[in-house]
Amino acid sequence: MHFANITKDEIDLVFDFYDKAIEFQKTVFHKSWLGFDRILVETEIEEKRSWKIEDDDVVACIYSVTYSDPIIWGANSGESAMYIHRIVTNPDCRGRGYVRSITGWATDFARSNNLRFVRMDTWGDNEKLINYYKDCGFSFRGVVTPEKSAELPKHYSDINLSLFEIDLENE
Repeated sequence: MHFANITKDEIDLVFDFYDKAIEFQKTVFHKSWLGFDRILVETEIEEKRSWKIEDDDVVACIYSVTYSDPIIWGANSGESAMYIHRIVTNPDCRGRGYVRSITGWATDFARSNNLRFVRMDTWGDNEKLINYYKDCGFSFRGVVTPEKSAELPKHYSDINLSLFEIDLENE
């Protein structure tokens, strides 16, 4: 298993993963992503915040990170943290525990960059994911309703989000 930044030549792969994730979400939950802005993804790639896991010579999983998330985390966004977003597993690689691998990678990355928290969010009513993220070592931090913002993807409108974090100082 190898973690690496996604390159600009792989942007179509990212959108292929997103499309497959949306198809899958529609079969297992009553909400799904509504697509993502290409400029957002290009920016993440350029800023080396878009990551992939390669396993057995295949891109098995992708995700992105950021270091500020004020619309979702409010005043807490100013804290020393990394935020994991849009984890998508290759359909041929589901069930291999990549979220746990990302959690381990993220805690190591955060420590080596002097960050205190690793954070993420999901839909507030997705009990299966809520329990899975807790099982992966995240603490549940509550539910928020983000204010409408052009900076957020469309599927963030009028929803509640469950917040999760790992506090590396109190681990």
